[in-house]
Amino acid sequence: MPVTTIRGVDIAYEILGSDGPWISITPGGRRGMDAQRPLASLIADAGFRVLIHDRRNTGASGIGFPGSSESQEQAEDLSALLRELGTGPAYIAGSSSGARMSLLLAHRYPEAVRGLMLWRVTGGAHAAECLAFNYYEQYIDAVDRGGIDAVLATEHFAAMAEATPASGETLRRMGAVAFREAMARWLAGFRAGCVHPVAGIGSPDIRQIAVPAIVVPGNDKIHPPAVAQAAHRMLRNSVYREVVTRQVDEDADQVGWELATGTLAARFIDFLRARDGR
Repeated sequence: MPVTTIRGVDIAYEILGSDGPWISITPGGRRGMDAQRPLASLIADAGFRVLIHDRRNTGASGIGFPGSSESQEQAEDLSALLRELGTGPAYIAGSSSGARMSLLLAHRYPEAVRGLMLWRVTGGAHAAECLAFNYYEQYIDAVDRGGIDAVLATEHFAAMAEATPASGETLRRMGAVAFREAMARWLAGFRAGCVHPVAGIGSPDIRQIAVPAIVVPGNDKIHPPAVAQAAHRMLRNSVYREVVTRQVDEDADQVGWELATGTLAARFIDFLRARDGR
Protein backbone atom coordinates (compact mmCIF):
# COMPACT_ATOMS: atom_id res chain seq x y z
CA MET A 1 0.00 0.00 0.00
CA PRO A 2 1.28 3.54 -0.71
CA VAL A 3 2.67 5.58 2.17
CA THR A 4 3.42 9.29 2.09
CA THR A 5 4.73 11.67 4.74
CA ILE A 6 2.08 14.20 5.73
CA ARG A 7 2.91 16.89 8.29
CA GLY A 8 5.80 14.82 9.61
CA VAL A 9 3.89 11.52 9.95
CA ASP A 10 3.79 8.58 7.54
CA ILE A 11 0.22 8.13 6.29
CA ALA A 12 -0.83 4.86 4.61
CA TYR A 13 -3.57 5.17 2.00
CA GLU A 14 -5.26 3.43 -0.91
CA ILE A 15 -7.23 4.62 -3.94
CA LEU A 16 -10.10 2.53 -5.31
CA GLY A 17 -11.35 3.33 -8.81
CA SER A 18 -9.48 4.98 -11.66
CA ASP A 19 -11.65 7.91 -12.73
CA GLY A 20 -14.57 10.08 -11.73
CA PRO A 21 -15.00 12.56 -8.88
CA TRP A 22 -12.96 11.99 -5.74
CA ILE A 23 -14.48 10.77 -2.48
CA SER A 24 -12.61 10.34 0.80
CA ILE A 25 -14.13 7.94 3.35
CA THR A 26 -13.06 7.90 7.01
CA PRO A 27 -14.27 5.39 9.63
CA GLY A 28 -15.16 6.04 13.25
CA GLY A 29 -13.18 5.52 16.42
CA ARG A 30 -9.51 4.85 15.80
CA ARG A 31 -10.36 2.17 13.27
CA GLY A 32 -8.12 1.77 10.23
CA MET A 33 -9.05 2.18 6.59
CA ASP A 34 -9.97 -1.48 6.18
CA ALA A 35 -13.14 -0.76 8.17
CA GLN A 36 -14.57 1.20 5.22
CA ARG A 37 -13.12 -0.84 2.36
CA PRO A 38 -16.45 -2.60 1.57
CA LEU A 39 -18.30 0.73 1.34
CA ALA A 40 -15.46 2.30 -0.66
CA SER A 41 -15.48 -0.61 -3.11
CA LEU A 42 -19.21 -0.27 -3.78
CA ILE A 43 -18.92 3.45 -4.42
CA ALA A 44 -15.85 2.97 -6.64
CA ASP A 45 -17.75 0.36 -8.67
CA ALA A 46 -20.36 3.06 -9.40
CA GLY A 47 -17.75 5.18 -11.19
CA PHE A 48 -15.97 7.21 -8.53
CA ARG A 49 -12.40 7.42 -7.22
CA VAL A 50 -12.36 6.67 -3.51
CA LEU A 51 -9.54 7.49 -1.11
CA ILE A 52 -9.24 5.58 2.15
CA HIS A 53 -6.40 6.12 4.60
CA ASP A 54 -5.16 5.22 8.05
CA ARG A 55 -5.28 8.37 10.12
CA ARG A 56 -2.28 9.16 12.32
CA ASN A 57 -2.21 6.80 15.31
CA THR A 58 -4.27 4.18 13.47
CA GLY A 59 -3.51 1.12 11.36
CA ALA A 60 -0.24 1.24 9.43
CA SER A 61 0.23 5.02 9.70
CA GLY A 62 2.66 6.74 12.01
CA ILE A 63 2.44 8.14 15.52
CA GLY A 64 2.07 11.82 16.38
CA PHE A 65 0.12 13.88 18.92
CA PRO A 66 0.41 17.59 18.09
CA GLY A 67 -2.14 20.30 18.77
CA SER A 68 -5.09 20.47 21.16
CA SER A 69 -7.66 18.45 19.19
CA GLU A 70 -7.30 14.99 17.67
CA SER A 71 -10.12 15.56 15.18
CA GLN A 72 -8.61 18.86 14.05
CA GLU A 73 -5.23 17.22 13.51
CA GLN A 74 -6.92 14.51 11.43
CA ALA A 75 -8.66 17.20 9.36
CA GLU A 76 -5.33 18.97 8.76
CA ASP A 77 -3.76 15.66 7.70
CA LEU A 78 -6.55 14.84 5.25
CA SER A 79 -6.46 18.33 3.76
CA ALA A 80 -2.71 17.96 3.18
CA LEU A 81 -3.14 14.43 1.77
CA LEU A 82 -5.74 15.64 -0.73
CA ARG A 83 -3.34 18.38 -1.86
CA GLU A 84 -0.50 15.87 -2.12
CA LEU A 85 -2.63 13.64 -4.37
CA GLY A 86 -3.89 16.57 -6.44
CA THR A 87 -7.53 15.63 -6.07
CA GLY A 88 -8.99 19.10 -6.17
CA PRO A 89 -12.26 19.55 -4.24
CA ALA A 90 -13.49 16.16 -3.02
CA TYR A 91 -16.57 14.69 -1.41
CA ILE A 92 -15.69 14.05 2.24
CA ALA A 93 -17.45 11.12 3.91
CA GLY A 94 -17.13 10.09 7.54
CA SER A 95 -18.73 8.01 10.26
CA SER A 96 -18.70 8.95 13.96
CA SER A 97 -15.23 10.43 14.64
CA GLY A 98 -14.81 10.51 10.86
CA ALA A 99 -17.93 12.69 10.67
CA ARG A 100 -16.48 15.09 13.27
CA MET A 101 -13.28 15.34 11.26
CA SER A 102 -15.24 15.86 8.02
CA LEU A 103 -17.24 18.77 9.47
CA LEU A 104 -14.06 20.41 10.78
CA LEU A 105 -12.40 20.03 7.38
CA ALA A 106 -15.39 21.55 5.59
CA HIS A 107 -15.46 24.48 7.98
CA ARG A 108 -11.74 25.22 7.88
CA TYR A 109 -11.04 24.36 4.22
CA PRO A 110 -14.27 24.91 2.28
CA GLU A 111 -12.32 25.17 -0.97
CA ALA A 112 -11.21 21.53 -0.54
CA VAL A 113 -14.71 20.13 -0.07
CA ARG A 114 -17.21 19.43 -2.84
CA GLY A 115 -19.80 17.90 -0.51
CA LEU A 116 -20.24 16.04 2.78
CA MET A 117 -21.51 12.50 3.36
CA LEU A 118 -22.00 11.97 7.09
CA TRP A 119 -23.37 9.03 9.03
CA ARG A 120 -23.62 8.01 12.68
CA VAL A 121 -22.99 11.56 13.91
CA THR A 122 -21.83 11.69 17.54
CA GLY A 123 -23.16 13.71 20.45
CA GLY A 124 -24.75 13.73 23.88
CA ALA A 125 -23.64 13.14 27.46
CA HIS A 126 -23.25 9.39 27.15
CA ALA A 127 -21.03 9.70 24.09
CA ALA A 128 -18.89 12.32 25.84
CA GLU A 129 -18.30 10.07 28.85
CA CYS A 130 -17.79 6.84 26.94
CA LEU A 131 -15.51 8.22 24.24
CA ALA A 132 -13.38 10.21 26.67
CA PHE A 133 -12.44 6.88 28.24
CA ASN A 134 -12.09 4.98 24.95
CA TYR A 135 -9.86 7.56 23.27
CA TYR A 136 -7.82 9.01 26.13
CA GLU A 137 -8.49 8.04 29.75
CA GLN A 138 -7.68 4.35 29.33
CA TYR A 139 -4.26 5.28 27.93
CA ILE A 140 -3.62 7.80 30.72
CA ASP A 141 -4.48 5.03 33.18
CA ALA A 142 -2.12 2.65 31.36
CA VAL A 143 0.85 5.02 31.27
CA ASP A 144 0.33 5.92 34.93
CA ARG A 145 0.24 2.24 35.82
CA GLY A 146 3.17 0.94 33.79
CA GLY A 147 4.70 3.56 31.51
CA ILE A 148 5.05 3.12 27.75
CA ASP A 149 5.26 -0.67 28.12
CA ALA A 150 1.72 -0.65 29.50
CA VAL A 151 0.54 1.59 26.65
CA LEU A 152 2.08 -0.80 24.13
CA ALA A 153 0.24 -3.66 25.83
CA THR A 154 -3.17 -2.07 25.13
CA GLU A 155 -5.13 -3.59 22.26
CA HIS A 156 -4.92 -0.55 20.00
CA PHE A 157 -1.25 0.36 20.32
CA ALA A 158 -0.15 -3.29 20.42
CA ALA A 159 -1.85 -3.76 17.03
CA MET A 160 -0.17 -0.63 15.66
CA ALA A 161 3.27 -1.77 16.81
CA GLU A 162 2.69 -5.21 15.31
CA ALA A 163 1.60 -3.74 11.97
CA THR A 164 4.43 -1.18 11.90
CA PRO A 165 7.28 -1.74 14.40
CA ALA A 166 8.40 1.87 13.87
CA SER A 167 5.23 2.98 15.68
CA GLY A 168 6.30 1.14 18.82
CA GLU A 169 9.75 2.68 18.54
CA THR A 170 8.21 6.15 18.20
CA LEU A 171 6.21 5.67 21.39
CA ARG A 172 9.29 4.46 23.28
CA ARG A 173 11.29 7.50 22.14
CA MET A 174 8.41 9.76 23.12
CA GLY A 175 8.41 8.43 26.67
CA ALA A 176 5.77 8.25 29.36
CA VAL A 177 5.78 11.93 30.38
CA ALA A 178 5.30 13.32 26.86
CA PHE A 179 2.71 10.66 25.99
CA ARG A 180 0.67 11.39 29.09
CA GLU A 181 0.81 15.13 28.42
CA ALA A 182 -0.42 14.56 24.86
CA MET A 183 -3.32 12.37 25.98
CA ALA A 184 -4.33 14.88 28.65
CA ARG A 185 -4.19 17.73 26.11
CA TRP A 186 -6.33 15.87 23.58
CA LEU A 187 -8.73 14.79 26.34
CA ALA A 188 -9.25 18.43 27.32
CA GLY A 189 -9.87 19.37 23.70
CA PHE A 190 -12.34 16.51 23.29
CA ARG A 191 -14.29 17.49 26.41
CA ALA A 192 -14.47 21.10 25.28
CA GLY A 193 -16.00 19.97 21.98
CA CYS A 194 -18.61 17.79 23.67
CA VAL A 195 -20.59 20.78 24.94
CA HIS A 196 -22.01 21.31 21.44
CA PRO A 197 -25.14 19.61 20.06
CA VAL A 198 -22.86 17.90 17.51
CA ALA A 199 -19.70 16.78 19.28
CA GLY A 200 -16.50 18.45 18.16
CA ILE A 201 -17.77 21.53 16.36
CA GLY A 202 -19.89 24.51 17.40
CA SER A 203 -23.28 25.27 15.92
CA PRO A 204 -22.21 28.64 14.38
CA ASP A 205 -19.37 26.86 12.57
CA ILE A 206 -21.71 24.18 11.19
CA ARG A 207 -24.14 26.84 9.96
CA GLN A 208 -21.33 28.42 7.93
CA ILE A 209 -20.86 25.22 5.89
CA ALA A 210 -22.58 25.73 2.54
CA VAL A 211 -21.58 22.65 0.50
CA PRO A 212 -24.21 19.99 -0.31
CA ALA A 213 -24.44 17.34 2.38
CA ILE A 214 -26.25 14.12 3.17
CA VAL A 215 -26.79 13.18 6.83
CA VAL A 216 -27.64 9.59 7.81
CA PRO A 217 -28.58 9.13 11.49
CA GLY A 218 -27.17 6.52 13.82
CA ASN A 219 -29.23 4.19 15.96
CA ASP A 220 -27.38 3.66 19.25
CA LYS A 221 -26.34 5.39 22.46
CA ILE A 222 -23.24 7.13 21.09
CA HIS A 223 -24.86 8.06 17.77
CA PRO A 224 -28.50 8.93 18.61
CA PRO A 225 -30.75 10.15 15.78
CA ALA A 226 -31.34 13.49 17.53
CA VAL A 227 -27.70 14.47 16.94
CA ALA A 228 -27.92 13.77 13.20
CA GLN A 229 -31.20 15.70 13.09
CA ALA A 230 -29.44 18.67 14.70
CA ALA A 231 -26.62 18.46 12.15
CA HIS A 232 -29.15 18.36 9.31
CA ARG A 233 -30.98 21.42 10.62
CA MET A 234 -27.73 23.39 10.86
CA LEU A 235 -26.29 22.27 7.50
CA ARG A 236 -28.31 24.58 5.27
CA ASN A 237 -27.76 22.60 2.06
CA SER A 238 -28.31 19.08 3.43
CA VAL A 239 -30.67 16.16 2.97
CA TYR A 240 -31.58 13.63 5.69
CA ARG A 241 -31.80 9.96 4.75
CA GLU A 242 -32.34 6.97 7.03
CA VAL A 243 -30.62 3.60 6.63
CA VAL A 244 -30.69 1.64 9.92
CA THR A 245 -33.86 2.55 11.81
CA ARG A 246 -33.96 -0.11 14.55
CA GLN A 247 -32.77 1.58 17.74
CA VAL A 248 -30.48 -0.50 19.98
CA ASP A 249 -29.50 -0.09 23.62
CA GLU A 250 -25.81 -0.41 22.82
CA ASP A 251 -22.90 2.02 22.56
CA ALA A 252 -22.26 1.18 18.89
CA ASP A 253 -24.23 -1.08 16.54
CA GLN A 254 -21.28 -2.20 14.42
CA VAL A 255 -22.97 -5.40 13.20
CA GLY A 256 -26.13 -3.61 12.13
CA TRP A 257 -24.18 -1.11 10.07
CA GLU A 258 -21.97 -3.74 8.47
CA LEU A 259 -25.13 -5.52 7.30
CA ALA A 260 -26.47 -2.23 5.91
CA THR A 261 -23.36 -1.37 3.86
CA GLY A 262 -25.14 -1.91 0.55
CA THR A 263 -28.05 0.34 1.49
CA LEU A 264 -25.73 3.05 2.78
CA ALA A 265 -23.72 2.89 -0.45
CA ALA A 266 -26.94 3.27 -2.47
CA ARG A 267 -27.91 6.39 -0.49
CA PHE A 268 -24.50 7.93 -1.06
CA ILE A 269 -24.38 6.99 -4.74
CA ASP A 270 -27.81 8.59 -5.29
CA PHE A 271 -26.51 11.74 -3.59
CA LEU A 272 -23.36 11.78 -5.74
CA ARG A 273 -25.17 11.09 -9.01
CA ALA A 274 -27.66 13.88 -8.35
CA ARG A 275 -24.70 16.25 -8.32
CA ASP A 276 -22.39 14.73 -10.92
CA GLY A 277 -24.75 12.95 -13.31
CA ARG A 278 -22.76 9.71 -13.45
